[in-house]
Amino acid sequence: MRLFVYSPLSAPARQHLEAHLPADISATFSHDLSPDQQQEALQAAEVLLGNPPPAWFANALPNLRFWQIDSSGFERYRHLQLSIPVANLGDFFAWPCAETMVAGLLALYRHLPELAVLQTQKKWVGGAYVRNRAQLLRRRRVVILGAGAIGQAVRLQLTGFECYTQLLARTDPQAQLHSKEELKAVLPDTDIVVNCLPGSAEGFFSADLVAAMRPGSIYASVGRGNTTDEPALIAALQSGHLGGAVLDVTATEPIPTENSLWSLPNVLLTQHTGGGQPFEDEGKVDVLLRNLSLFQNGELLENLVELSRGY
Repeated sequence: MRLFVYSPLSAPARQHLEAHLPADISATFSHDLSPDQQQEALQAAEVLLGNPPPAWFANALPNLRFWQIDSSGFERYRHLQLSIPVANLGDFFAWPCAETMVAGLLALYRHLPELAVLQTQKKWVGGAYVRNRAQLLRRRRVVILGAGAIGQAVRLQLTGFECYTQLLARTDPQAQLHSKEELKAVLPDTDIVVNCLPGSAEGFFSADLVAAMRPGSIYASVGRGNTTDEPALIAALQSGHLGGAVLDVTATEPIPTENSLWSLPNVLLTQHTGGGQPFEDEGKVDVLLRNLSLFQNGELLENLVELSRGY
């Protein structure tokens, strides 16, 4: 069986894959090939690891039997019609993404970004300057958009702070909110909104929802940048309507230098690093190896997805 590895694996992760790959599977790595050779390798492959350009699927891939996407999100592939099993990484990034959101919220409430800047300036301003403005994450009222793995991890981590959390999801019975109307009704009494929505929910957090948020509340986003009305969010931050934002994802990445998000003092940008974790590439390889074993044994694969539905 021929495996084409499009993922830009680190050298240790590549060694890990080669050491554990079954003897009847040969791997070709995109890093070793020119762009034209990469597309030829995909044409010949029976298994694909990674996220190649969607245009590469314009021609039929008659040999491809299984595709392991190396991310959680895959909205740019929603238009593809494939008759083979496709899997993503499931909850692989959930816990680190949740930790990034909780860390960001704590940082804003405790003024850590401000203190970090003062430290680089070797400037001691006195305890009262920060102490009198510091707030607590404890017992905040939080709405989490999305009841998937990341949203569940955020909720679990916030239990340690005795936060009152509500989940929003269209059909998930675990969620307390199921529509934009229900969400809009609770926003005036909500301290924090954490957006964990997939890219298929484009534009969901619209300008009217931003306006409905309680004055001084915080908006956090770790799903996909296209789910937020970014101009409306920036305007609310600039006017002081919102107390701050923690943004791991934005509408355009990298963020253009002229974007106001760079200079807003109440915004913490984590630059799409939320899913980062030790041995990340090796972990992706392990997901592939488990699914390869299941595939070869005719068993149900982990984290199967439907491209057209976005999850």
